[in-house]
Amino acid sequence: MKKLILASASPRRKELLSMLNIPFVIETSQVEEVMDQNLDSSELVMKLAEEKAIDVYKKFPDAIIIGADTIVTYNDKKLGKPSSKEDAFSMLRMLSGNTHEVFTGVSIVHEGKCTNFFQCTKITFSELSDQEILDYIESKEPMDKAGSYGIQGFGGTFVEKIDGDYFSVVGLPINKVKKKLSELY
Repeated sequence: MKKLILASASPRRKELLSMLNIPFVIETSQVEEVMDQNLDSSELVMKLAEEKAIDVYKKFPDAIIIGADTIVTYNDKKLGKPSSKEDAFSMLRMLSGNTHEVFTGVSIVHEGKCTNFFQCTKITFSELSDQEILDYIESKEPMDKAGSYGIQGFGGTFVEKIDGDYFSVVGLPINKVKKKLSELY
């Protein structure tokens, strides 16, 4: 059985991939994530996931590499991780009371070939007060998450409705990953 490598430092992705009961190791990619606002959200997350996977594949060409990337999109504006508390506030204020999309792209690199796919999930937030947003930011939870919130944490209390794959919002569409990996193992 080939070595499986997750090209991500995300503890959430590690936890999700562990659900498959397949041994894997983590090797983080050194690729800088560049948010190209000209690409469609689906193209952007697949491109970033592929860049991460290929970066790790270059060091481990005999392994199967999984790269992933997640962004939040609202009114065609792509939201990555916040750069500051003010940026987080701005994002959460924008998402408050609205429906946005979460795109997670995955790239599986095996024997020099890339299999790329994405999942899109629609999330509707309740109306949030400025104080709720400020309190949430003070928890530090939003600071390393696309769109400035984590659905698996306290940020999940803002979610009024979800239409799609919950695990994709957390960071890895595990059902699709399982299906693709089953073709390789």
